[in-house]
Amino acid sequence: MSVISTQDKEIITICRHWLEQAVIGLNLCPFAKKPYNLQRLRFGVSHARHIDAFLEFVEQEIQLLLQTPAHEIETTLLIEPLLFTDFEVFLDAVTLAENLLHEIQANGIIQIAPFHPDFQFADEPKDDISNYTNRSPYPILHLIRESSIDEAVAAFPDAATIYERNKALLRKMGIEGWTKLAIEYPTHKSK
Repeated sequence: MSVISTQDKEIITICRHWLEQAVIGLNLCPFAKKPYNLQRLRFGVSHARHIDAFLEFVEQEIQLLLQTPAHEIETTLLIEPLLFTDFEVFLDAVTLAENLLHEIQANGIIQIAPFHPDFQFADEPKDDISNYTNRSPYPILHLIRESSIDEAVAAFPDAATIYERNKALLRKMGIEGWTKLAIEYPTHKSK
């Protein structure tokens, strides 16, 4: 087992706080609580200095997820603290990671959900609070098993309504309510 650096521990602590306060705490993803509480969620911190190294990291983590039973690792958060401060560049990296899923024939087995400090839905203004449903402290690729999604949807048949519910919740909270969650955005000066 590899030793986790102090810097990686700090990054994971910040992301864990976001996960506990926002994703699970606000129930933005009703499927997140179970794997987190069962300690089946893996945090991986990238040390890549260029896109090729990042994609190698993504592939290694996908392979680990494919080779590990779900009762050991159900889902993985891949955190990239340095490369993708620009949201548009991050979206390009997400596309490359999704292409990688096809190349290694993991499409339909693993799905990628993107999170970023400057996340913006295409149909929302940049300053709309609903963007915070996918705003994380660092750029993150969430690797999710399709089988886990299928199980979650079976347990939560109105899964299609989650997005609208989250938008309504955040609009009710406003930026003041979000700020009270005390989520750090280390790579950004202000949020």
